[in-house]
Amino acid sequence: MTSTPLKGADRITAVGPLAGGTSTSVRPRRKGRSAPYWFLVPTLTLFAAFTVIPIGYAIWLSLHRVKVKGIGLGKGAREQVWNGFGNYTDVLHDAEFGHSVLRAFGYGLIVIPTMLGLALVFALMLDTPKARSAPFARLMIFLPYAVPGIIAALMWGFLYLPSVSPFYYMLDKFGLPQPDLFDGGNLYLSFANIAVWGGTGFNMIVIYTALRAIPPDIYEAARLDGASNLAIALRIKIPIVMPSLVLTFFFSVIATLQVFTEPMTLKPLTNNLQSTWSPLMAIYDSAFLKSDIYGASATAVVLALATFVLSFTLLRISDRYTREDRA
Repeated sequence: MTSTPLKGADRITAVGPLAGGTSTSVRPRRKGRSAPYWFLVPTLTLFAAFTVIPIGYAIWLSLHRVKVKGIGLGKGAREQVWNGFGNYTDVLHDAEFGHSVLRAFGYGLIVIPTMLGLALVFALMLDTPKARSAPFARLMIFLPYAVPGIIAALMWGFLYLPSVSPFYYMLDKFGLPQPDLFDGGNLYLSFANIAVWGGTGFNMIVIYTALRAIPPDIYEAARLDGASNLAIALRIKIPIVMPSLVLTFFFSVIATLQVFTEPMTLKPLTNNLQSTWSPLMAIYDSAFLKSDIYGASATAVVLALATFVLSFTLLRISDRYTREDRA
């Protein structure tokens, strides 16, 4: 019995007994090893062009400022100079930006518990064996999330206006008080209502998908032990889907700090809404209304770092408790 030796790139790995009871190994094929990396090139190129480079440019801008000579007119009257951490110092001492962050946190204290609580309740209701028309109910709950944020904000904004809202018309007919939903603390409720209406469906789908992945045998064993549907939900379903709840919580925290569409869309409808109501509105106001793109870049970097630190801290805390529960 004879065999023809393989040469160059055509060699393959072969280990086994040959004639005479000996074994040998052949070098593996090396041709085409770089092919997977070429498939990554388009993704990495787009990621660098639209994520890495803009972030780097924002950091570069945040370290500079404009030096004005004279009255600032004429060629060379404005010069871009190095400013170091001066813009960051101004941001940290900016009381208006601090107030916008506090308003965002107050908005989040209303939105996050309400939205995630409703999403969990809806997911548990749809996961019960006796749930009727579950596909239609899922669609109706998820449908508001498919509405673009600007359209949703405009729709609710006109419903908040006393002159055109059917709700105010009904309140007037029955002689009930008509609250101003664009005044003071009611602004938080107005924005929170839009966010809860639009975001509950997405979080419900995430939690419901995790519930559907639970093996039915667990439920059958619990029912044989005499557990009710409420006990199964509290002692089995909720603990198992806790990672999904943590994930939706992180997404909600990030969305809260980045709230922009609702207040920016409703601002033309009222005079009670500041142009710096939320952190992103403060960045927009600084960059496009005050033409301070350097200070706006520093504010954006600070907000991004704060979001990263907050998310990382919450993730570490959640991971620690998860490990303790498993132990």
